[in-house]
This record gives sequence, structure tokens and C-alpha cells, in this order.
Amino acid sequence: MISRNDPTRKRIDPILDALSKTYPNATCALNFSNPYQLLVATILSAQCTDQRVNMVTPDFFKRYPDPEAVANAPREDIEEAIRSTGFFRNKARALQECAQALIDKHQGQVPDTMEDMVALPGVGRKTANVILGTALGVESGIVVDTHVRRLSERLGFSKQKDPDKIEQDLMKIVPGGRWVEFGHQMILHGRQTCQARKPKCGECPLADWCPAAVH
Repeated sequence: MISRNDPTRKRIDPILDALSKTYPNATCALNFSNPYQLLVATILSAQCTDQRVNMVTPDFFKRYPDPEAVANAPREDIEEAIRSTGFFRNKARALQECAQALIDKHQGQVPDTMEDMVALPGVGRKTANVILGTALGVESGIVVDTHVRRLSERLGFSKQKDPDKIEQDLMKIVPGGRWVEFGHQMILHGRQTCQARKPKCGECPLADWCPAAVH
């Protein structure tokens, strides 16, 4: 719990302002046209770059335009279609099990609640937050991927290691209405500036409020 007197609360406003000025159009890097497509792309993005996923999904969506097509396809055909994303056997199984659950429980539609999303095979809070916030406009929480996890520690927002606990800490200090945008901006900042091995502190717009910044 972050108390009212915690200095983090005094830093969050200028940090949010700096993020918004630096990344005013930050959004999901995965290409999609509907919630089903973003769900597929997010599952494929595990241990894979967004660029690679965006190379694979156009053909995938032509072949499998809806959950029914995925559920009814031979598993080996799906594996071959997504092979280059890595871990293709596990991902193919997750895609088919998730597609079948959408058909059985949601009439083939992607649900719009956290409870229903995380009940889908292969979907955790991070994936659910991506789909709900980006594709459905539902502010359910804050996406915590490897970038957000790293930045949250460096910025002193959370000392937790578990993504769900980091998310809870962030939700206490980031105002509601900013959660989706904040997640996109933090991910972009982690990719472009606050990188894992060599953070570019000298050109970081957050450096003045970052305990880990090297000046």
C-alpha cells in the first residue's frame, strides 16, 4: 500500500505528463481489426516480437477469420501457419482451446469482462487487459509486460516481482481513465529509451523523477 505521504504520489503527475508529451499516440503495436484478431495476436506474441507476429497474422486471419475456423482446423495446419512465432505447438493448442471456449460459452464473441476473459484457456490478466482496454475500450487494469515490470521497479512504483502485484501497485497511483494509455506509453518507453541493458538516461524525459536515473 502506498500511503498518502509517499513521495511516489508527488512524482506520478509529472511522470504522466512527460509520458503523454513524449508518446501522445502510443497504442498497441499488434495489428488487428477486431477483438478476435487481437486475442490471437496477443497469444502469438508470447516469447515473440510484435513485428514477427504482424508478419504472420495477415495470412492467418485470411485462413482463419473467426473462432469457428480455428476450432475446426487440423491442429497441424495451425502449427504450420504460426511456426515462425516460436513455441508453435503450445500456441496452436492454446488458440484452438480458446476458440472452442469462445464458441461454447460466448457465441463465438470475445467477452468484455475480466472474469470471463481470464477463464479462457491461455489467457491471463496481461492478455485480458490488452484485449479489454485496446480492442473493447474497457478499462480493467494496467498491462504489465516485461517492459512495464522493469520500468515500475526503476521508477520506484513497485518492489513486487509478480506482475499481478505490480499491477495492483500501479493501479493505486495511476488515476483511473489513464490505465490503458499508461500501459501503452510505458511499453513504448521501455522499448525506445529505458531499455533493459543500456537505459538511455541522458535523453530520458522521466530522468528528473526517476530514482534509478544515472545523471
